[in-house]
Parts: sequence; structure tokens; C-alpha cells
Amino acid sequence: MQKSIHTADYKELRELLRATRTEAGLSQRDVAAVLKVPHSYVAKVEMGERRIDLVEFCHFLTACGADPVPALTRLATAFTRSAPGPRRRGGRKP
Repeated sequence: MQKSIHTADYKELRELLRATRTEAGLSQRDVAAVLKVPHSYVAKVEMGERRIDLVEFCHFLTACGADPVPALTRLATAFTRSAPGPRRRGGRKP
């Protein structure tokens, strides 16, 4: 598993964050004010210059007035479809 902000999966996450913010009619500064962080934090997250964890993801969406659960479910479904299958380790095929 590649841990990078430059993967297709992470791009999808960033696009979801930006779309949620813009659909809520909020600027990066608006979201930053709710989160009590510099506006550059929001810009860096959306541009892929800063990685966020699950807690920050939930706070970001909540700051946009969105429920993080459906968004997370949508992402998890997309990630599951694009994930490689389990790796086999030697041995005979069943």
C-alpha cells in the first residue's frame, strides 16, 4: 500500500473535501475560521500539500455543515473497488 498524498485515492479524498466546501458556498477562509486554523491549512489540504487524518477529515466536513459518515462511506466504497486483491504467499493453489 502506497502511503502518499499523490495517489489516486488521496486525490479523490481531496476532491471530495473541496466539492463539499464549495457546494456549501464556503470559502477556504470560512472553513478555516470555523476550524480555528490559518486559511493556508485548508488550501494545503485541498492542494495535496498537507495530509489529514480521519479526525481532521470529520472536522473539515462538519465545518462545511456536512455529515462525514456518508462521505466516508462513499470514499470507502470507491477505495474498496480500486484496492488490489489479497496477496498470496507461496504454496499450492486451492
